[in-house]
Amino acid sequence: MKRLLYASPVIIALVFGAFFLWGLNPERDPNSIPSVLISRPAPVFSLQEVAGTGVPGFSNADLEGNDAPVIVNIFASWCVPCRAEHAVLTRLVSEEGVQLFGINYQDEPEDALRWLNELGNPYARIGSDIDGRVGLDWGLTGVPETFIVGPDGTVLYKHIGPILGDAAIRDFTTALAQARQAGMT
Repeated sequence: MKRLLYASPVIIALVFGAFFLWGLNPERDPNSIPSVLISRPAPVFSLQEVAGTGVPGFSNADLEGNDAPVIVNIFASWCVPCRAEHAVLTRLVSEEGVQLFGINYQDEPEDALRWLNELGNPYARIGSDIDGRVGLDWGLTGVPETFIVGPDGTVLYKHIGPILGDAAIRDFTTALAQARQAGMT
């Protein structure tokens, strides 16, 4: 019995070590985390504009009745990966003609405005989710996260983390093309 008692810290350390090593596996894809929103209507919400941006806030009703899919990006000025992916989103708007809506997550409006003034504002609409409630409704696991919402308001795709690197950009643009194709049929 004493051996088991003395061995228990070693056993616990081995179990935690195994989970740690499993988490470091480079083949694990964070986007493989399933979302209960896929193939379902976007959550019901209404967000006020981020003061000073010059673009309106939005609600789930604004995601319906569009001619093409809408990209919803959840971001914050304090989020370093959001800054890194901003150029990719800006390029998608300018080159692909996508409609980009933003949810500014748990961020002070003046910080968001300063960030957008510095990097540029590719968003057609930006809602302020200062208390984080809407982010939770979207199933947010961290920022940034980006969704593709079909013309009927159905969530079609979720990307966790920044859209950076050739593989992530390719996967996202492929999902966007599929969403556009599905909207045309």
